Amino acid sequence: MTSITPAAREYFRAFYDHNRARFVAALVLTVLDIPSALIGSWLLGEIIDVISTGDLGRLQVLLAFGIVFTVVAFAISVGMYRAKSDFVCRALVNYKSLAFRRLSEKSIRAFSRENTGSYLSLLTNDVASIEEGYLKRSFILIYHVLLFVGTLAMMLFYSVPLTLAAVVLSLLPLVASVLMGRELTVRERAVSDRNEAFVSELRDLLAGFSVIKSLKAEAQARGLFDVASGTAEEAKRARYWWDCLITAVSSNLCSMVLQFGVFFIGAWLAIEGQITAGTVLIFVNLCNYLIQPINIVPQYWASRQAAAGLVKKLAAATRENAERAGEKIEPRLERGIEVSDVTFGYVPGEPVLRDVSLEFAAGRSYAVVGASGSGKSTLLNLLMGGYDGYEGSIAIDGHELRDVEAGSLYDLVSLIDQSVFLFDDTIRANVTMFRNFPDEAVDDAVRRAGLAELVAEKGADFRCGENGALLSGGERQRVSIARALLRRTPVLLVDEATAALDNQTARAVGEEILGLEGLTRVVVTHRLEASLLARYDEVVALRDGRVVERGTFDELMAARGYFYALFTVSG
Repeated sequence: MTSITPAAREYFRAFYDHNRARFVAALVLTVLDIPSALIGSWLLGEIIDVISTGDLGRLQVLLAFGIVFTVVAFAISVGMYRAKSDFVCRALVNYKSLAFRRLSEKSIRAFSRENTGSYLSLLTNDVASIEEGYLKRSFILIYHVLLFVGTLAMMLFYSVPLTLAAVVLSLLPLVASVLMGRELTVRERAVSDRNEAFVSELRDLLAGFSVIKSLKAEAQARGLFDVASGTAEEAKRARYWWDCLITAVSSNLCSMVLQFGVFFIGAWLAIEGQITAGTVLIFVNLCNYLIQPINIVPQYWASRQAAAGLVKKLAAATRENAERAGEKIEPRLERGIEVSDVTFGYVPGEPVLRDVSLEFAAGRSYAVVGASGSGKSTLLNLLMGGYDGYEGSIAIDGHELRDVEAGSLYDLVSLIDQSVFLFDDTIRANVTMFRNFPDEAVDDAVRRAGLAELVAEKGADFRCGENGALLSGGERQRVSIARALLRRTPVLLVDEATAALDNQTARAVGEEILGLEGLTRVVVTHRLEASLLARYDEVVALRDGRVVERGTFDELMAARGYFYALFTVSG
C-alpha cells in the first residue's frame, strides 16, 4: 500500500470517529465467531470415532453439547452481523460528511474550474466500492486470517505430517492469487475513472435536454450516452473478469489440489495407524477453512487496497485549492472598494482586464456596462474573491482583497447571479438557506425583495420544486435578492440578474435592486434602459477589458462617446 497522506489519513480516521465502540463490538464478535467453525469440525470427528467404538453414552454427551453449541454460535453470529452493520452505517455517514465539509471549504475559483461530475461519482459509485471493498471486507479479512491460524493450530494438534502436507499443497495457488491481485487494483481505479466520466456526461446531457430537443440532436446525444455508458461498463467487465479469474485460480485449483491431496495422504496415515478415521474427517473438513482464507484473503486484500485508493483519490480531490486563510475584517464598509491598475487573465498572456482602476464608494450604486466579453463578469468575480492571481490592487477599506480571509469576505459581500439556484424546498428555506433567522428579519427581507405577494398567495412553506421549477424567473431572482438582504451584507454584487427575464419583470427587479438604499451596489447589466441607468450614481463602461468611460448617465450621454454608441445600438 502506498504511503498515506495527512489528508487521506483524516478520511480513514473518520470511519472510527465516535464509532470505536461499534468497531470493537464487531471485532470481538467476529473473533468469537471463529471457534464455531473449528468446534464444528471437532464435533464431526468425535461423532465418527464414537460410531467406530459404539459408545452411546459418549454420543448423548456430544448431542447435548451440539445443541448448546448451535444456540450459542447462532447468537454470536447474529450479534456480529448487527454490530458490523451499525459500524459500517456510522462510518459511511462520517466519511461522506467529512467529504462534503472539505468540499464546501474549497474556494469559488477552485470549484468553478473542476468537474462536478467527478464529485458525484466519488460520493456515490466510489462510496459503494469503499463500503464493500474496505469496510465490510476488513472484518472478513480479520475473520479468515484468524480462522487460518486457528485451523493450522488444530491441524498441528492432530497430525504434524498431514498439516505440513496441507500447507505445502496450498502454497502455489496462494502465490498466484497474490500476483494477480495487483492487476485488480489497477482495474478498480479504471472503473472509478470511467464511472466519473459517465456521470459527468450524463449530467451534461440532462442539463442540456431542452437544447438537444430544440436542435433535434437526440441521435447524437444517444450516441454520446452510449459511448460513455459502454466505456464504463467495459471497465467493470474487465474488473469482474479479473476478479473471477482470481477466484477460479485460487478457489478451484486450490480446492482440488488441497482436498484430494489431504484426503489421500490422510487415508494412508490412517491405514498405517498413525491417525483415526475421525481425524481424517476433521482434516478434510478443516481443509475448507484452510482453502477459504487462501481464496479470499488475497482477493479481498486486493479489493481493500483498491478501495483504499478511492479514499485517497477523494482526499486528494477535496484537499486541492481549499479556501485561503487570511486577515479577518469587519463586516462593514466605511470608505469603499478601490481597484487600482488591475490586470487579470484566466490564461497567462491573455488578459481579460487591463489596467482597470475604479472606486466604489460605500453606500452608492454603480452600473457596469459593455459588450459581451468586455470583462464585466470577470470584474465581479475578482470583487467576490474568486481569483487572486491578478496584478495591481483591490482594497476594501484599505485591506488588500487577496489577503482577506474568504469567510470574512463573504460576510461583507453578497452576489446575485443570473443563474439562481434553488433547493427543492420551501420558499422560507431557500431564503434563509436553512439557517435560523428571526421571523421579523425574514419577513422584512421578503418584503423588501418584492416577495410579499407571492408568500401571501402561496405561503412561506410552498415548495419551489427542483431548482425552483415551480417559480417564475422573476420570483427566483427575488428569492436571491431576499437571501442577500437577510444576510445584511453591506456590498451587493449583481451579475446580469435580469438577463433571462422578460422586459417588464427585468425592470421591476432592477428597480428593486436600486431601491435597496444603504448598500453598495455594483450591477453588471446588458439592459440599457434610461429610466434605470439614470438612477445609478455612476455608470462604468468597459471595452476590451479597459475602463473607457465613467460618469452619470447624463454625463456619458452628453459626451457622445463609447457609452452613447452602445446605448444607441441597444435601443
